[in-house]
Amino acid sequence: VQLQASGGGLVQAGGSLRLSCAASGRTFTNYGMGWFRLAPGKERTFVAAIIWSSSTTYYSDSVEGRFTISRDNAKNTVYLQMNSLKPEDTAVYYCAAGLYRSSWHTRRAGYYDYWGQGTQVTVSS
Repeated sequence: VQLQASGGGLVQAGGSLRLSCAASGRTFTNYGMGWFRLAPGKERTFVAAIIWSSSTTYYSDSVEGRFTISRDNAKNTVYLQMNSLKPEDTAVYYCAAGLYRSSWHTRRAGYYDYWGQGTQVTVSS
């Protein structure tokens, strides 16, 4: 299984970026696909997740209303549209995949079996 994250970059506060996570190596029908981020000096935190089969979505409180997670079946790709970016969104963003168990598990990094390499997002003030 491979997860290839891309789309990070440098953007001013208030701007937008779209991250992509191209997945390959298996069928992800029963999987949850998540985005996590790791900021300097902080722990890895949950950002958003989508259940591949149902398109049910989950968001952290800090990004709810600003970020949108979606998936494209044909391209086997998950997207994270990030709008109204803030300096505190600066981090390395990782995509991950794990067999869906529950909404509780979906928000926890330890539940995911596969991880992408990360893409840097930097938001300047």
